[in-house]
Amino acid sequence: MSNQATLPPGVSRSQFEAALLEYRAIVGEENVVAEPERLAPYARLMVPDKIEKHMPCGAISAGSVEDIQKILAVSNKYRIPLWTISAGRNFGYGEAAPATAGQMVLDLKRMNKILEIDPELGTALIEPGVTFKQIDDYLKENNLPYWINKPAPAPVVGPMGYTLERGMGYTRYQEQAQNFSGMEVVLADGSVVRTAMGGVENAKTWQCYRWGYGPWVDGLFLQSNFGIVTKLGLWLMKKPAAHTTWVAGFDNEKAAFKAIDVIRDLRMDGVIDTAMLFHMGYGIALTQKRADFYKGPGAVPDAMWEGVAKQINIPLWSASGTLYGSREQVDLNLGVVKAAMEKIGARFQREEEVTGAGVLMLNNIKMLGTDKLSLEDFAIFNYRGAGGAWFAPVIPAKSADAEAVYRLMRGVLDKHGFDFFGGYMSGYSGRHFDAASLLLFDRDNPEELDRAKACYNEVIDVTSQAGYPVYRAGTPVMEKTAAYYGEPQRALNRRLKQALDPNHILAPGKSGIA
Repeated sequence: MSNQATLPPGVSRSQFEAALLEYRAIVGEENVVAEPERLAPYARLMVPDKIEKHMPCGAISAGSVEDIQKILAVSNKYRIPLWTISAGRNFGYGEAAPATAGQMVLDLKRMNKILEIDPELGTALIEPGVTFKQIDDYLKENNLPYWINKPAPAPVVGPMGYTLERGMGYTRYQEQAQNFSGMEVVLADGSVVRTAMGGVENAKTWQCYRWGYGPWVDGLFLQSNFGIVTKLGLWLMKKPAAHTTWVAGFDNEKAAFKAIDVIRDLRMDGVIDTAMLFHMGYGIALTQKRADFYKGPGAVPDAMWEGVAKQINIPLWSASGTLYGSREQVDLNLGVVKAAMEKIGARFQREEEVTGAGVLMLNNIKMLGTDKLSLEDFAIFNYRGAGGAWFAPVIPAKSADAEAVYRLMRGVLDKHGFDFFGGYMSGYSGRHFDAASLLLFDRDNPEELDRAKACYNEVIDVTSQAGYPVYRAGTPVMEKTAAYYGEPQRALNRRLKQALDPNHILAPGKSGIA
C-alpha cells in the first residue's frame, strides 16, 4: 500500500513530507518511519478487520518528555494525529495499529526506565516502555519481596498500557487500574501535569496516596485520548508466605454456573482473593489445533467436548484460584473453599492432587496466579489461525446472569460457526465478573475473516442490548461500544476532548472519542 493511501485526513503530500523533516530533526532519522515496507510492526492485526482501515501513515519513537512536547508542536502545526503506544502489544484488542487509518504511531518503547521502586512500601514509578518482565527481573535481582500483578502476556507487555486499558491481572491485586497511584501526563498543547499528590513540589506520597486534593482526574486518562501518560505509579503485591492453587470441576453447565454465587460470597467474605470459571475448551486449545480433533462444519458440538473431557478425564468446566497468606491461613481457607464447592457438587482438588491431563491446565492456572512469567497462553492462537479477538461483557456476580450471557454469546458464536473459549473472571470487589471470551479464527482465510468480523460485531450488539456491555473494546468496535454507553456520556467526552485537544491530534477514534 502506498503512503498516498494512508496520508492523515486533510493533510497534503507536501505537508506530510515537511512534517517528517521536522519529526526527524527532533528524534533522529532512525526513529521516524514512513515507508510502507517498514511499517509492518505497526500494521499487524489479530482482530477481525481489514488492515486498510487501521493503516498508519508512519511511526515516530520518542525518547523523552521533551521529545513528546516537540512532536506535539509539529502535529498541532500540520494537524497530524498521533496514536500512542507503549509496548504496542495489545493482543486481541488491536495490537499497535491505530483505530483509524492515517494516524502517526507515537511509539514510547524507548522511554523504558524504572525510575524508582520503594523496597519498604512496594511502590514503583515507571515510564511507558517498561515491561512486566523488566520489573520482575529487577525485583529478583534485588531480592525484593514483591510480585507484579501480571496478565497472561506479561513477558512482552507493560504495566502502563495494561493499567490504562483497565486490564486484568491474575494475582490477588487483579484489576490493574485498582493498583496505581499518580500519573505524569503531557497534554495536547505540550503542558505537563502531575496528578494527585504529584502536584505538590517534592511530594513524598505520590505513589502512596492516589487521591490528592480536589477532583480526582486520573480516571480521565484511562481508555481515553485526552493526554499522553509518561509516568505511572504502581503498587506491587507483597510476596505471600505461602500460596496454593485449587481446582473445582463440574461435568455440566448448570452445576458450573452455581460456582458464580459461591465465588461471589467467598470473595465478599474475604476468604479468597481471586477466582475464575472457565470451559475446558480453552485448555484444550492451548495444546491442540482444531483440525486435530474436529474437521466438521460449524462450531465443535457440545457432545464432542463432553467426549473429549471424559476421554482425558478432565471436568467440562473448572473453577479455580490461588490462595495467599501464611501457611495456616491458606490451609484454613482451602478447607472453607473445599466445603463450599463440594456443597454444589464440585470435584475439589488442591494442586498436589491433580493428575493426568488436568496437570496441563493446572500448570497454566498456577502460572497465572503466581509470579511465574510465561508466553504459553499464546499457543492458543495456533488453534485455528492467526486471528483472535477478546470480548468481555461485564455481568453482576449472579449465576442467572452468568448463564444468560453465556447463552447469548454461544448463540452468536454457533450461528457464525465459531467455538466458545472463555468463562468468567471475578472482579475486584466480588460483585461483578468479566465474561471473558476469545474469538479464534483464521485471518488468512478471507471468508472466515468476514465471518469473524460479523460475529465480533454481533456479539457486542447482542450482549450490550441485553444489559451486559463490554468494559474494554478492540479498535474495530470502539465506536460501536461507545454508542451503547449513551449520548450523555459521549457528549461529555466530546466537551472534554475539545477543551484538552482542540485540534484533535491525540488518537482520534480511541474509545469512540473522535
